[in-house]
Amino acid sequence: MTGPAADTASDTTPAAAPSLGRTVGSAARWSLINTVVMRLGNFATGIVLARFFLGPEAWGVYGIAQTVLLVLLSANELGVSLAIVRWEGDPRRFAPTVLTLSAASSCLLYAVLFAVAPAVAGVLGSPEASGVLRVMCLCVVLDGLSQVPAGFLTREFAQGRRMAVDGLNFVLSTAVTLLLAVQGWGAMSFAWGSVVGNVAALIGCCLAAPGTLKFGWDPEQARALLKFGLPLAGASMLALGVVNVDTMVVGSALDPLALGFYVLAFNISGWPVRIISEAARRVSFAGFSRLADSPQALAAGFARALGVVMAGTVPICVLLAALAAPVVELIYGERWLPAARALPWLMALGLVRIGCELAYDCLVAIGHRRSLIGVQGLWLIILIPALVIGADIGGIVGVAQGHVLVAGIVVVPVFLLALHRGGIRLGTVARACAWPLLGGVVMAAVLLLLERYLGSGVLALLATGAAGTLCYVLCVLPGRALLKG
Repeated sequence: MTGPAADTASDTTPAAAPSLGRTVGSAARWSLINTVVMRLGNFATGIVLARFFLGPEAWGVYGIAQTVLLVLLSANELGVSLAIVRWEGDPRRFAPTVLTLSAASSCLLYAVLFAVAPAVAGVLGSPEASGVLRVMCLCVVLDGLSQVPAGFLTREFAQGRRMAVDGLNFVLSTAVTLLLAVQGWGAMSFAWGSVVGNVAALIGCCLAAPGTLKFGWDPEQARALLKFGLPLAGASMLALGVVNVDTMVVGSALDPLALGFYVLAFNISGWPVRIISEAARRVSFAGFSRLADSPQALAAGFARALGVVMAGTVPICVLLAALAAPVVELIYGERWLPAARALPWLMALGLVRIGCELAYDCLVAIGHRRSLIGVQGLWLIILIPALVIGADIGGIVGVAQGHVLVAGIVVVPVFLLALHRGGIRLGTVARACAWPLLGGVVMAAVLLLLERYLGSGVLALLATGAAGTLCYVLCVLPGRALLKG
C-alpha cells in the first residue's frame, strides 16, 4: 500500500452500479434525516438561548471560540483519516497508524492552542474568550480520537448508526449547554456543552464501529498516509479559513456587539449548508471515490448530486434572504434585527458554498489535491483585503458583500475550471443548476411582491412562504428527471 489506490473494476460495471446507487441513496436518506433532526434541534436551542439567556456579546465570544475550533479541526488529523474512506483493501491494516497520527497531532495542536489562547483572543478583539477557547478546543483532541471509527462508518455508508451517535451527542451537549446558560455561565456554557457532546460521540463511534480504536505504528504506512493526507489537510485548513476569516475580521475591526449580530446572521445563513450540504458530504466523497476511475460515470454522478443539492438548497436560501427582517424578528426578537441587514448577502454566499463544497469532494476523490490548494489559497488571499475594506465601509453588511463579490467573481470560475480539467464540463454543471436557479428567481419575485401587499405577520409570512415555495416547485418540475438519478 503506497497511497490511494484505484477502486476495483467491479465498482464501475453496469451490474455493480445499481447496487452502489442503492447503497449511496439509502445512506443519503439516513444522513439527511439525521442532519435535519439535529439541525432543527440546534435551531430550537439557539432560539431559546438568544431570546432568554444570551445577548449579542455572548454570541460574539462564542463565535470567536467556534471559529478557532473549526480552523483547528480542519487539519488536526493531518488529513490522514480520509484514507479510511478512500484507500482500497482492508482499512484495518493501516487504521492503527492513522489513529496514532491523528491523536498525536491533535494533542500537539491543543497544547499549542492552550499556551497561546490569551494572545489569540486578544488579537481577535475578545480577550474574555481565552477561557472559552481553552475549554472548547478540548474537542480537537476528542475529534482526533474519533476520526478512525467515524471513518469506518462513512466507508460502510452506515449512516443509520451515525444518526444514533449524533443523537446522543446532541442530547447531552444541549442539556449541558442549557443547564449552564440558565445558571449564568454565558458563552462558557457552549464550551462545556461541546466537550460533553464530543465525549459522547467518541464513545458512540467506538460502539458503532467496534475494534477500530486501536493504536499502532508502521513507518512505511505513516509516510504514505502523510503523503496522501497533508495536501488535503492544507486544502481543508484553507477552506475553513475562507469560511471563518470574516468572524476574525469583524471581531478585530468592529465592536463586540456587531460581532454578535454577524455571528447570528452567519449561523442563520449556515442552516441550508448544514442541513443539505452536510447530509450530502457524508456520502458524496465515498460515492465519488467509487466512480473515480470512470470519467463518464463520475460526471453523471456529480451532475445528479449537484442537481439534488441545489434543488433542496435554493428555496431555503431564497426564503431566508427575501424575508430576512421579519424572520429574524419573529424568531429571535426585535433586539436582533441588525443581523437581518447582512443576512440576504450571506444567504447568497451559503448557496455558493454548497456548490463549492460538493466540487471540493469530487476533486479530492479524483486526486486533484494541488488544484484544491490553489483554489482555496487564491480565495483566502483575495478575500482578506476585501473583507477588511468591506468592514471599514459598510460594517457587517460590507463584510457580507465582500464575501459574495469574491466568491462570485473569482472562486466560482476557478472551481469550474478545476472541474473541467477533471472531466466535468461547464455544460454539465449548468444543466444541473438551471432549473433550481430559475425557480429561485421566480420564487424571490413572488416573495417580495406578496410581502409588500400582505405584510409581515405570522399568518402573512406563512402564506407568502407557501406561495413562493409552490411557484418554485412548479419551476423545478421540468428537471425532475435529473433529480431522480
